[in-house]
Amino acid sequence: MSTITKIGIIGAGQMGSGIAHVCAQAGYSIVLNDISEDVLTKSVSLIAKNMDRQVQKGKMSEADKTASLDRIKTGTDMALFGDCDLVIEAATENESLKRDIFKKLVPNLKPEALIATNTSSISITRLAASTDRPAKFMGMHFMNPVPVMQLVELIRGIATDEETFSAVRELTAKIGKTAAVAEDFPAFIVNRILLPMINEAVYTLYEGVGGVEAIDTALKLGANHPMGPLELADFIGLDTCLAVMQVLYEGLADSKYRPCPLLVKYVEAGWVGRKAGRGFYDYSKNPPVPTR
Repeated sequence: MSTITKIGIIGAGQMGSGIAHVCAQAGYSIVLNDISEDVLTKSVSLIAKNMDRQVQKGKMSEADKTASLDRIKTGTDMALFGDCDLVIEAATENESLKRDIFKKLVPNLKPEALIATNTSSISITRLAASTDRPAKFMGMHFMNPVPVMQLVELIRGIATDEETFSAVRELTAKIGKTAAVAEDFPAFIVNRILLPMINEAVYTLYEGVGGVEAIDTALKLGANHPMGPLELADFIGLDTCLAVMQVLYEGLADSKYRPCPLLVKYVEAGWVGRKAGRGFYDYSKNPPVPTR
């Protein structure tokens, strides 16, 4: 079995930062890469802040926090991945972008290095085919926020070999996560079920069946969901929700997955949720107020 000790992570956004956090905390050496030094600085600051919270709650010692942060190295050059045993791609949910990243990545890797993608919906088999090592490539879909959420979906492409799958499954356990094994079909398990529910909530709003607050209250109190579907959409990012729905619609050719026109309109407006300060709620107000 491949021994993983050093992990590279591409993308220092919310997901990449979270993955770096849990892997460093579990004792792995980390190389965190992004095209922007500013993003990398913010990422390390966010990881430190989240670890401080763990220290305050007694879930981590100050010494462990310092040691974990010391294990994270950052940089914009992919040559830094040269001695990594596994590289996890955590860039935006855009297939052409991910393919470009893999083309730039593979010349920098040692022959035995594994590659995982944190895609939430795109074909693992297709992404693997854009690399020089489809047998050493698989999906490792973390949930957001990574330090809090226990699940990682593990997805084999058609060419993924057993050694790669076993090594990544072992890593998943070592970082304290629970694996759910999914087949390589559009959006896998979680998003195949979750995103159509969110899309239906947007249709419910679009058709005037209920307002934003009514829909979220109904699902929180009527179905015992911790967060309403529109609030959750804002948390995930409406651009990501739309991207997943488009993958489902195109990949399964079923009209039930058609993205709601109102979701498209919000994304076109740049109202993509919390990260933009506005989505189905306006986050410049405290508490946030519905935008529709």
